[in-house]
Amino acid sequence: MRIWVDADACPRPVKEIIFRAAQRRQIATTLVANLPLKTPRSPYINSILVPGGFDIADEKIELLSAKGDLIITADIPLAAKVVAKGALALNPRGNLYTKENINEALTMRNLKDELRGSGIETGGPSAFSGKDREAFANQLDRILSNIKGKENDNV
Repeated sequence: MRIWVDADACPRPVKEIIFRAAQRRQIATTLVANLPLKTPRSPYINSILVPGGFDIADEKIELLSAKGDLIITADIPLAAKVVAKGALALNPRGNLYTKENINEALTMRNLKDELRGSGIETGGPSAFSGKDREAFANQLDRILSNIKGKENDNV
């Protein structure tokens, strides 16, 4: 299992949580962005710099991720693609996308996009909060604990 982070729009507190989890649990973690990133020195954490452009980082994550990986992204279309591959997708606010709920999330995202395109104000997401940070940390811990438990069952 590997963690992939769609890092361009990922809040700093979320990245810090991911860094600590990757180091503590010794999980290979890669941040993908179109701007250089500052990451801690660690054998478990690295970054990939992609050219600027629409969805270039998303395409790289989709290409490199595999079944069983965890992708951290706020991009619902990317989440849908990786979930279809058998990966897990977690957004920075702690929402886990699964085969059971990704279609609803994608439909809602597309509806809001259409409404914005037709000039109807739909509002954007609220500011990232301490509650969001806590929800993300808790969900990440649950996911990693479940994966570790499954690995121990297979030994």
